[in-house]
Amino acid sequence: MAPLGGGLLLLGAAVASEGHRQVPGLARGLLYGVAIGLLLFATLRGLRDGACDGVTPTARRRYLRELVPAMAAYVIAVLLSVWLLKRVDAPLLRALVALLPVPAIALAMRAVVRRIRDSDELQRRIELEAVSVSAVCVSMGYLAAGLLQRARVIDIDASAAMIWVFPLLGLGIGIAKLVLRRRYD
Repeated sequence: MAPLGGGLLLLGAAVASEGHRQVPGLARGLLYGVAIGLLLFATLRGLRDGACDGVTPTARRRYLRELVPAMAAYVIAVLLSVWLLKRVDAPLLRALVALLPVPAIALAMRAVVRRIRDSDELQRRIELEAVSVSAVCVSMGYLAAGLLQRARVIDIDASAAMIWVFPLLGLGIGIAKLVLRRRYD
């Protein structure tokens, strides 16, 4: 209940801040982002029944101990990177600043791989199928968007499209796991 309540509270604060000029756009964007993230987390947690989770409590605790700091570092690195890119002109330095969030994501992916490795065979199969389904769906969507862009039907900024591939892959994996778990329960 805490993620749902927190998400609704933050969403209310974000909507309420719309009329106030004293609230900077970055703060408003963070409110919306965290609120939507909490609401999505609460929704996915509510859909998940947990009957088919082949990870020991010790492995689950280690996963959270590794993942949460890595994701917190990622959020800080993204915010720092955006802030620094507005102030740095040298191309090499801009490249380093732009890639600042990548090590944190690498640590998060290491935690995910370790969790999958420590799972039982059924859970590993579910994870593999979820990654496969998500990769196919995101790749087909990206290809379709590219073809539509080439035909000048849509116009999407390439950098924005590239940035969204990884989060969409992760979201697709989560949704596919929910569907696949029901098949094996």
